[in-house]
Amino acid sequence: LFLIALQAAAAGLSYVGAYVINTYKSYDNFLQDKYALLPAVIIICVAVVMFIIGLIGCCATFRESRVGLGLFLAIILIIFIAEVSAFVLGFVYREKVKTDVQGTMRSVFEKYDGKNSESTVVDYLQEQLHCCGVKNYSDWTTTQWFNSTGNNSVPLSCCQQKAKNCTGHLDQPQELNTRGCAQELESGLQSVISYAMLVILGFAIVKFFGMLSVCVLTCKKEESGYQPLYSGVFA
Repeated sequence: LFLIALQAAAAGLSYVGAYVINTYKSYDNFLQDKYALLPAVIIICVAVVMFIIGLIGCCATFRESRVGLGLFLAIILIIFIAEVSAFVLGFVYREKVKTDVQGTMRSVFEKYDGKNSESTVVDYLQEQLHCCGVKNYSDWTTTQWFNSTGNNSVPLSCCQQKAKNCTGHLDQPQELNTRGCAQELESGLQSVISYAMLVILGFAIVKFFGMLSVCVLTCKKEESGYQPLYSGVFA
């Protein structure tokens, strides 16, 4: 049962790691610290190893090999330590996301001109998160792009989806997304990390009970197949 749970956990960890990496890749322009992906990389590496050792553990269990079970226990212990490390790193980078986003987002918005790569990233962010500006939509009034256009409007990516004839003009704020992108991105990335941490914690608990089960099998006394006869009469 543990080995089946191990394979399921490996598949689950692979999905979680890929989901975290994919989310970060979408907004990597707003993240200074590229090591924020380290917990996700550890998760995927652990998942790959788990697929392999699942087969080793299966053979060792059916053969009841003490050497095989001991090796299996050692590998499970290493994976348990790696998952705990990923959990701790996730906790650290979850708090670091806030300062990381705030430190880079404004500089990316300042480079907006409607044509360059930074403009594409900003428009994608505002459309996906339904936000506008760093703290709110009025932040656009201080950018070089706003002053150069002189039409008193924000990018069309600030328009609400339901506003069909939106021009981005500031005189019609009811058609714009007024919330800032910094808070939306921070909460989104932090929720992804929190979700990954909960999954890691759950699988680490599974590993802990798995180690206990392996210890039980390893320490189990081998029965010789013979039973002693107790008799008070000697031939």
